[in-house]
Amino acid sequence: MAPRAKASSETVEPTRRSTRISAQPKVEAVKEAVKKAVTKASGKKRAADAEGTNDGDDAAPNVKKSKAENAASEEAGDASNDSAEAAPVLSHIDIGDSLPSYTLKNEKDEDVNVAALAAEKGVIFFLVPKADTPGCTTQACGFRDIYPDFTAHGFDVYCLSADKPSAQAKWQTKKELPYPLLSDPKRVLITALGAGEGGKTKRSHFIFAKGGKLVDKKLPVKPVDSPKLALEFVKLSAAES
Repeated sequence: MAPRAKASSETVEPTRRSTRISAQPKVEAVKEAVKKAVTKASGKKRAADAEGTNDGDDAAPNVKKSKAENAASEEAGDASNDSAEAAPVLSHIDIGDSLPSYTLKNEKDEDVNVAALAAEKGVIFFLVPKADTPGCTTQACGFRDIYPDFTAHGFDVYCLSADKPSAQAKWQTKKELPYPLLSDPKRVLITALGAGEGGKTKRSHFIFAKGGKLVDKKLPVKPVDSPKLALEFVKLSAAES
C-alpha cells in the first residue's frame, strides 16, 4: 500500500507547479494592460490641459485667465468707443465773449440751442455738481424762491449739470423747480465756461446779457450765496441801464 501513496504524491506535485507557472503570464498581462491604461489616460489629460478643456481643478487657472482677458477686451472696446465718440471742444468763454451755438438736452429730453436762449432775454446759467444732492438742492431752491424777480428784470434762469435728463426731470418735479434744466453729460459747455475739471462740475453761475454776451460770473460760489449774488448783479445792471 505504501508505494501507491507515494505515487499519488508524486502525481499531485507536478500539477501544482504547472498551475503556478501557467498563472504567471496572466498576471504580467494584467499589469501591462493597467500600465497602458494609465499611460493613455495621462496622455489624454495632458492633451486636455494643453487645449484648456480639462474640467478638473487644473483647468481653473485657464478659466480665470479667460475671464480676465475678456474683461480687458471689453474695457479696451469701451475705451475705443469713447475715443471714437470724443466730445467736441468749445472755445473758452470769458467775460465779454458770447454764447456759442451748441445743442443740449433739457429735462424733457428736447434739443435746446443755448445761443438761441439769449436772443430775446438775458440768461442765467447756474451750475451744480449733481442733481438732488444737499448743496445743489439749496442752490436750486434759492433760485426757485426768487425766480419771479429774475423774470421781472428780463432774465431767464437755467440749471446746468452733467446729469441725465431723466434725473433732472425727477429732481425738478420733487422740488417744484420752475425753470428748465439742461443736460451736458460730456461737460462740453461746462468746460468752456471754466467749470469742468477732473470729470466734475464746479458750483458756479454765469450771467449773459440779452444777445448772449457774458457779463458776470461767480466761480466757485457757495450754494446759499449763488442766487442772491446773481439777483444783486441783475438789479444793479437794470439800474445802470
